[in-house]
Amino acid sequence: MVTPVVELRNVSKYFAKVIANKNVSFSVGEGEVVALLGENGAGKSTIMKILYGLYGADEGQILIRGEEKTIKSPKDAMTMGIAMIQQHFSLVPTHTVTENIILGNVHGKIALKKYDEKIKGLAEAYDFDIPVESKVGALAVGVQQKVEILKALYLETKILIMDEPTAVLTPQESEHLMGFIKDFAAKGNSVIFITHKLKEVMEVADRIVVMRDGVVAGNVLKNETNERELAKLMMGKELAPSEKIGVKDFSEAETLLELSRVSVVEKGETPLLEDVSFMLRAGEVFGIAGVSGNGQDAVCEVISGSRKLTSGDVLCCGQSINSYTIRERIDAGIGYVPVDRYRDGLVMDMTLAENMMLKSSFSKRWTKHGLLSRKVLNKYTSDIIRDHKVKAVGPEETAKSLSGGNQQKMVLAREIDVGQKVIIFNQPTRGLDMGAVDRIHRSIIGEKEKGKGILLISTELSEIFEMSDHIAVMYKGKIMGIFENGQLSTERIGLLMAGYTGETEASGNEK
Repeated sequence: MVTPVVELRNVSKYFAKVIANKNVSFSVGEGEVVALLGENGAGKSTIMKILYGLYGADEGQILIRGEEKTIKSPKDAMTMGIAMIQQHFSLVPTHTVTENIILGNVHGKIALKKYDEKIKGLAEAYDFDIPVESKVGALAVGVQQKVEILKALYLETKILIMDEPTAVLTPQESEHLMGFIKDFAAKGNSVIFITHKLKEVMEVADRIVVMRDGVVAGNVLKNETNERELAKLMMGKELAPSEKIGVKDFSEAETLLELSRVSVVEKGETPLLEDVSFMLRAGEVFGIAGVSGNGQDAVCEVISGSRKLTSGDVLCCGQSINSYTIRERIDAGIGYVPVDRYRDGLVMDMTLAENMMLKSSFSKRWTKHGLLSRKVLNKYTSDIIRDHKVKAVGPEETAKSLSGGNQQKMVLAREIDVGQKVIIFNQPTRGLDMGAVDRIHRSIIGEKEKGKGILLISTELSEIFEMSDHIAVMYKGKIMGIFENGQLSTERIGLLMAGYTGETEASGNEK
């Protein structure tokens, strides 16, 4: 019997009273790509951080090529040929590509030109087009990820762990990454690919380990399963199919929100937004696709009032709201689900009830004889917890005690209530599991059917295609085109996301 390159035997990890991993066992063979599949909070990243030495196991064994090993730090892991590329890159933006790769691995006087040539050769060997003398901070996110991979390859890694590696990539970049993984494994190396995306699993994996609630729920060969079975293993149940949105004619619908030639330019900086124009109509889901950091957040901030525009106009129901305060925009019926619920959506030390009234604390609905009515507020919050199936003890529970998915449900419920005309969803399902994603998508469809205007910003093209009536593509603060859903292929949308334009794309159906 062939000895596995990596074997985990009954590994467990506890954080206080929380069981992160329990008796996790699986192996990885030489030249094998193993996908570690599971919902948010299933324990995937935790078990890999144990293998990489970021966490210590409380129970169980780790065997590398048949020998039991104690991995106390990433340095220990790297000496065993293990490298991990995490979701948040560990790069120094003010250093060049070469400097980042050799950092900590060379000593004394450094002949940088020699290392530039060495790194350039390594990049070319894996068909990576990387300017090795450029500062990392000036590179696109997809190129930065390649730099992280090169760091691992420079150390002659044999076991590569990749945590949600396609989260920030365009479709073309994701396809290139899949090709790299296959080539890397074909050379006898091993890859553990952490993801929640079933399509990627079926494309690149040889074997799939499914985790749920900290334990291994399944260990199957790709050729012996399908996406439906994997989803059931992940969830513990089957998801009901969601209703597909059919594009309809919005020419007679009321325009609820309009951005007219909006620009945002900070002094001495590259424009955050440049001449951005679009309209959102009643009953419409208007999707904005793009890689993170291309102006999507600035669009949300300009509409919600947290950022001033340099030029242009923002109108709600035909009325300019440029001079409106944030409170006046709330009164106008604009709800906003921010991308960072921890920073902008909730106050973690407050109770759920207190969080639910944050944007309407001035409303008379919560007061009786000029005093806050806890009874009314708690009743409202309890109804939200019930209706949105939030896993919470009650309205007095603090926001920080909830899981990410349940926190997002509370934010979404509040903003649906606030947004009587328009609701902005900025990456509403980021980092959430399939169950939470499904519920949020159903909520969005429900608000659309009520005639509200929905602005949906997402880096997940599958989400944009599934939910949107019209799709705008953003790149470096500009709208690259506005199209009816179904007008462009994933490939062509991906090219626009990367800044490539052509005559066909340029003649897209702008509204």
